[in-house]
Amino acid sequence: MTSRNPRDRDAPLQPKTGTGATVTRLPGPARRPDTVQPGAPRRRTPAPKPGRGRVPVPDGLPAPAELAPLARRMLADAVRIARWAGELGEVDKRGELLPDDARAAGKALAMTVGAAARAWGQALLVGLVEAREGGAAPGWRLHAWEHDDEAVIRGWSALFDAWTLVAPMPPAAMRGVFAVLAGQAVDQAPQLLSFLHLVDGPVPDSELLELLRRGLDERRVAAGTSPLSPVPHAASAVSAVRGTCREPQIDTPHAPAEVAAVLDWMLDGLAAVGALTRHDEAAELSPLGHWAVRAKLEEICTVAQTAAGHIEQSALELLDACANYSPGPARAEYRAWVAARPVDRAVAELLDAARGEDALLRGLAFEALRVAGGTAEQGVRAAVDEPVLRPYALLWLAEQSDEAGVLPSDVLTAEDAAWLWVDTAAAVLDHGETSLLVGHVEGASAGEPVRLFHRARQSGHPRAASVLTAVASVHPDPVVARAARRSAFSVHDGGA
Repeated sequence: MTSRNPRDRDAPLQPKTGTGATVTRLPGPARRPDTVQPGAPRRRTPAPKPGRGRVPVPDGLPAPAELAPLARRMLADAVRIARWAGELGEVDKRGELLPDDARAAGKALAMTVGAAARAWGQALLVGLVEAREGGAAPGWRLHAWEHDDEAVIRGWSALFDAWTLVAPMPPAAMRGVFAVLAGQAVDQAPQLLSFLHLVDGPVPDSELLELLRRGLDERRVAAGTSPLSPVPHAASAVSAVRGTCREPQIDTPHAPAEVAAVLDWMLDGLAAVGALTRHDEAAELSPLGHWAVRAKLEEICTVAQTAAGHIEQSALELLDACANYSPGPARAEYRAWVAARPVDRAVAELLDAARGEDALLRGLAFEALRVAGGTAEQGVRAAVDEPVLRPYALLWLAEQSDEAGVLPSDVLTAEDAAWLWVDTAAAVLDHGETSLLVGHVEGASAGEPVRLFHRARQSGHPRAASVLTAVASVHPDPVVARAARRSAFSVHDGGA
């Protein structure tokens, strides 16, 4: 298990159907006459209007009070081991049970050691227990487990979202294939799940295999004919950064036996989290699985889904991907990503990403916040007190104001401007051509590069020395280069 913090703690009751994947084209026809009994009632009706907070139950699907007992049974062992552990003094670095504790849990709960370890991993993932200061303690969800049906279903949805972590390991002979193929196949999981949801009955494994094979072939062909935009996008604060996109690799079709093995692994993983059942060479969604897919389909209908489909990724993954897009597609991705989650959570995630070491992603985070508009103002205004975010936040707030013609010099002090110059130069240094630093100097120095370098070395920016050293190495004017080098040495000597 790699993730130990449940990501849905404050989220609406909307699970995901894959990891970083989106529901693509649905196959048709969706119904097959031989799988539907005449006169059988249809379980799905047009979706209700979306809302905030608690998600309305779609007509024809079980209510949380009916689904929660299924999730409780699915996670019964995780609850048992969470209650057995109580306040646990020590766990390993990943939050997992120490060997002695795993043996003690297995003995006390009549489980094998492996089963106890798996149950503990599920308890961590769902939020029944939380790692704290080297140990573990009961999570809030454990206290709500018996009386809050929606908390139970949200806990199960965290397990569903991480089905790839729960899936059994492939046979040793196939692991080389899985290293290449499994990631591509997981991206097709939403399509398979949507098909199972629409058919509403057992679907032969052979049909799912054909659907997976077609999806993988379409992905391979698209990779060869639709390369990424060659013009990457950077936020206005780092507009000097220009990189090159990686050429997509065109793979060859995989053998049918390899695709079949991966499908078998996928279905076993989804069955392990209770999303579907397998019988007689066929698979069928469980009631929990139907609920999960329906909720995801409604979410996609609500959000202006884009071609690249980054709405299910973290803020860092979104920004890293959008660094390779031109401005229009990048803004479309930001808009869809923000719309897919509560605004306060989206703003908090973007600001947290902006606090990292990568200056390019910092600028892109504020570009995404520009798309969020005035709803992000409270969070951005609070960021003014953080030195790393202050210049970006001040510029963002100025752009949101009603005053026309506001210039950066009107809102940034000399110290703020110097810090921002070093930060954007660091983005150029890390992601662009170093020759662009010459233009970066000329654009900000107003004919006084020595003064610019003096302010840069006093800015307190941790990258000041490396930026000034890089300027000294590429600037064609030896006088300017010497001034940059002296300022860099001054930073090293404590002159800042």
